[in-house]
Amino acid sequence: MKLIIQIPCWNEEYALPTTLAALPRQIAGVDVIETLVIDDGSTDRTAEIARQHGVQHIVHFTNHKGLAAAFAAGLDAALRLGADIIVNTDADGQYPATDIPALIQPILEGTADMVIGDRRVTSVEHFAPHKRLLQKWGSAVVSSFAGLQVEDVTSGFRAYSREAALQLNILTKFTYTLETVIQAGHKQIALATVPTSSNPPTRPSRLFKGSVAYLRQAAPTILRIYTVYEPLKTFLVIGTPLVIGGILLGVRYLYFYFVGVSGGHVQSLILAAILVIIGFQVFVLGVLADLIATNRRLIEEALFRIRRVELDTLPPVSR
Repeated sequence: MKLIIQIPCWNEEYALPTTLAALPRQIAGVDVIETLVIDDGSTDRTAEIARQHGVQHIVHFTNHKGLAAAFAAGLDAALRLGADIIVNTDADGQYPATDIPALIQPILEGTADMVIGDRRVTSVEHFAPHKRLLQKWGSAVVSSFAGLQVEDVTSGFRAYSREAALQLNILTKFTYTLETVIQAGHKQIALATVPTSSNPPTRPSRLFKGSVAYLRQAAPTILRIYTVYEPLKTFLVIGTPLVIGGILLGVRYLYFYFVGVSGGHVQSLILAAILVIIGFQVFVLGVLADLIATNRRLIEEALFRIRRVELDTLPPVSR
């Protein structure tokens, strides 16, 4: 059983040594533990520091691509290196490395293929009240879209089995955390959560500047991801109010017509016709988008099978 701990890094030369030193060297049920650093176009000595502290594998980007790209590249590299379990953690030491054995336990037991470390954000002291509220609201929304119950969807402290990692396709450029939860729900990947703690921040977040900025980026991301996986439902939600509004205006016009007060209400009839036509057009778009989504699912299934065959037949690639 091989575990690879992947750490996406962007200019983390100061925080990385402490994070690496805390990683476990032995875990019951795991034969080999290796570390993978994804250097996301750092301009400091991140890669050099990683090598000096015994990191076995480094993926290097020539320019900064963002957390989602770094995470996806890490999964790909870890799979090629023969990982049976992949743990993702942050370079700033936010997630306690002592919780890694508990994080991978559901995978070792065969009860889950994806595990999220639940920081229990409502009780984290260094989280501001508005951040706790946003985290709770965001988790509820994403859980509803995914059809799963996840209390901390933004937690980057995660473990994936090889099977789960093979099925994930990162499409967003913002953050992988929301997308992978929604994918887990729609691809029926067995997901579990384990309680974990959270260390106080050592520096401000580089992913977003404040809760408002995060919400401005996260909301469209969530909607876009959900539309990709549930296009028909999305277009039905958009089109139904239009059709209902048009029908109500039509009924209103007919009422005034039959009581002999039809004059001056022609505008309502025109608006009713417009709303109903647009509503049905949205429904048609939903059907077409659903057909495209079905084709995408077939492509993803083919990609999953190709990946598995390729990785089972080709020798591991070290980077």
